[in-house]
Amino acid sequence: MLRVLLTLLVAIATWPAAAALPAEVGGEPLPSLAPMLEKVMPAVVNIHSRTVVRIRNPLAEDPFFRHFFGLPQMPRERVQQSLGSGVIVDAERGLVLTNHHVVEGADDIQVTLADGRTLSAEFVGADPDTDVALVRIPAQGLTAVRMADPDALRVGDFVVAVGNPFGLGQTVTSGIVSALGRQGLSGLGYQNFIQTDASINPGNSGGALVNLRGELVGVNTAIFSPSGGNVGIGFAIPVGLARNVMQQLLRFGEVRRGSLGVESQDLDAAMARVLGVASGRGAVVTRVQEDSPADRAGIQPGDVVVSIGSTAVTDRQSLHNAEGLLPVDQPVTVTLLRDGKRIETRVVLKARPREIEGARLDPRLEGARLGELSERMRQRGLRGVRVEEVAAGSRAARNGLRAGDLVVAVNGRELDGLEALRALTARQPARLLLTVARGPGALLLLAE
Repeated sequence: MLRVLLTLLVAIATWPAAAALPAEVGGEPLPSLAPMLEKVMPAVVNIHSRTVVRIRNPLAEDPFFRHFFGLPQMPRERVQQSLGSGVIVDAERGLVLTNHHVVEGADDIQVTLADGRTLSAEFVGADPDTDVALVRIPAQGLTAVRMADPDALRVGDFVVAVGNPFGLGQTVTSGIVSALGRQGLSGLGYQNFIQTDASINPGNSGGALVNLRGELVGVNTAIFSPSGGNVGIGFAIPVGLARNVMQQLLRFGEVRRGSLGVESQDLDAAMARVLGVASGRGAVVTRVQEDSPADRAGIQPGDVVVSIGSTAVTDRQSLHNAEGLLPVDQPVTVTLLRDGKRIETRVVLKARPREIEGARLDPRLEGARLGELSERMRQRGLRGVRVEEVAAGSRAARNGLRAGDLVVAVNGRELDGLEALRALTARQPARLLLTVARGPGALLLLAE
């Protein structure tokens, strides 16, 4: 290969300025991605979604106000449109992977194939916290891309991004894998991204990131861009994570996430001295929920979690991130520091509920439907339990709860989620004093 490239350089130096590249040099064909892309590009699609948004203006809806001020009949709806990409991963069933933000809330999803056909797509499901969505199109004459071994990808591997930037149509860019396991990006959910310098621009979202064998290694999802343009830092969802989300959406209609059943805080230098461990990174267990996976595995308050599975734990957020990305009902090794010693224990993560009826926790919460915060809300520093719905006239309504409230503490104890609320209410406290964040302020509600 080196000899061919040297021969090519010598040949280029002697060509006239207007000459075209030859098909071969010294009897050897020039390197080209074209044969691989001929197999991949039929599997990459353009996605056009339309969302009808109702516009509410109480004054404009008042007939007297419109008549008095001579206002014409105003449109009460507007249409939002989104352009993106997708990749066919199952030709027989017509399954297309894309990003959640490409089809979020869409009333109509149209998929345009590489051969020019435009098909109406059925929304199968989505997971906002990993930004993965799945749609289905009629399975006729489709081509799917093969999924790569998720453990085989390495930093430095060549990759190619295929998508629909700016609605221009299929576009190909190339680069390398710049980093693996990227997290800590603002505004995104559970994070375990492939970073690449292959150009990813608006409209590429949901498109394919493939290796030189034409195998899918990731689903393009985001760029880092202080200026709004491509600066060579793009991110893709690893194929292993995307496949796991797809399988759960097909099986359950939602993604079930695991939980160790612990509350934690960041390990700082002062806490490290108190616990007798070397100063470094990790998450300190502050509370272990009764009969949780962590409790059954012997994890104790004061333990410092430094890794879970193959993922290093650097702080409280990275522990939560790792929990959310691991499959439930499968054993995983958790590495701890306890009294300066390194300990490994096997834990089977159990699915945590996304929502629960308040009456199942405490009669004083009857009529309220409570839910976990989205990962994006947690990354904004929010903690607690969200009130999703309150039935009119219910006990929860009489106690002052409203839909949209954020219950951040009970009886002065901060909540980290539904499991923490379940543990507090299981003790059947005589008093149930709720600290509630509502809009820009906060208030106390005594549930009776």
